[in-house]
Amino acid sequence: MDLAPRLIDTATPREPEAVALVLHGGADRPDMPGVSPTQLSVLRMVPTAKALARAGGRRLAVLRLLNTRRGWDTHTTPVDDVRWALGQVQERYGDLPVGLVGHSLGGRAALLAGALDPVRSVVALNPWVYPDDGVPLPGRRALVVHGTADRIAPLGRAERVVERLRRGGTDIALERVEGGKHAMLRHARAFDGRAAAFTAETLLQRADRR
Repeated sequence: MDLAPRLIDTATPREPEAVALVLHGGADRPDMPGVSPTQLSVLRMVPTAKALARAGGRRLAVLRLLNTRRGWDTHTTPVDDVRWALGQVQERYGDLPVGLVGHSLGGRAALLAGALDPVRSVVALNPWVYPDDGVPLPGRRALVVHGTADRIAPLGRAERVVERLRRGGTDIALERVEGGKHAMLRHARAFDGRAAAFTAETLLQRADRR
């Protein structure tokens, strides 16, 4: 199987002012390493991408990234896929500001890739992280939205990452969704709505100041 990352368009306005890049999660599958557009972790991000498109109107382009492999392969990580996607975005749209919005391992990828140019904002939804994850994000704004009932990605780890980055000077906030579980299904509007509002606010206000 020829494994390669892909971009799927959700919103492609004629003259966007910023770009949102949506990153999926999903665990390893040794018997099926490639990412399918129909796997549940990918489909979960479709409503997130649509919420971003609604919030951004005709000012925000929204693209979903399909990674090279499921999970977190040590040779080609989701961060490498984000770096590839940012190159594609730059070829298509030039130097527009970009916001990363990721779930689970996609949230981890967003936090680890947030310092790349031209990223200007990061949203991590129920990110699966290690306590020492994340990099300083000077000049960016970041938000972690995490369900209190998540049994797959521990809230405590995310709290420690946020606190460590905050102490390092990163403009980052943590919002808890009471009763929210990892798949974000029961409280979908809370997760998707907050991600969309934050991304539109940070990217489009920045565009207004240019």
